[in-house]
Amino acid sequence: MISVLIADDEQPAIDELAFLLGQDARIGVIHQAASGAEAIRLLTREPVDAAFLDIHMPGLNGFDLARALQRFERRPALVFVTADEESALEAFDLAAVDYLLKPVRTERLHRSVTRIVEAIKAQAAPTTDAAASAQPEMIAVTLGGTTRMIRRDEVRYVQAQGDYARLHTEEASYLVRVPMSDLERQWADTFVRIHRSYLVAIPHLARLRLGGDHPSVVVGGAELPVSRRLLPALRDRLESTTIRPRT
Repeated sequence: MISVLIADDEQPAIDELAFLLGQDARIGVIHQAASGAEAIRLLTREPVDAAFLDIHMPGLNGFDLARALQRFERRPALVFVTADEESALEAFDLAAVDYLLKPVRTERLHRSVTRIVEAIKAQAAPTTDAAASAQPEMIAVTLGGTTRMIRRDEVRYVQAQGDYARLHTEEASYLVRVPMSDLERQWADTFVRIHRSYLVAIPHLARLRLGGDHPSVVVGGAELPVSRRLLPALRDRLESTTIRPRT
């Protein structure tokens, strides 16, 4: 069970987030603080596993609070909860586990709790090069003129668009100024090229139709073509995983 703190200067926001967190069986004690200063006082008495921090609090704001927590011997996993889309880069500079936009959706909060669980497990594991490399890779993307951070393991497939690549996740798609050939090389551990226009994440493959005249794969509800030239390489790659093609 994860103990958490919610720090927000608006009580309705605290009540709503506390209610949603209470629906998750992984959440235990939920502490509340109406200001950054109150959060500091509480955390000196009651260490928690994770802190959900509003950014725009009067006095000690969420970022100030996060910096103060860096001096704590037991530092909670940080999740910023805000209506401000433009502070994501600063949030991840402070090693935030996640960045939630208000109003918070239940399914999105569930994924945030999963990230907290993963962060706690990683913190408890012995520090090795292998453990460090297991940390999720974060990618800076732009949507509507706003820069935000997403995890590489959230990307389901990549679509080539000229000298750019479009990253497709469950929530949205993002255009990045990186050729898909570069991503194919850099992400070869979990992605495989299936077509000149598509690179797919093997863990997100939902259905495979590799026989017949028009082989394809389904990723996140999208059916993508598999080129005949790349079909043998895809089969070989799948043979090395637990996935077996359905012909």
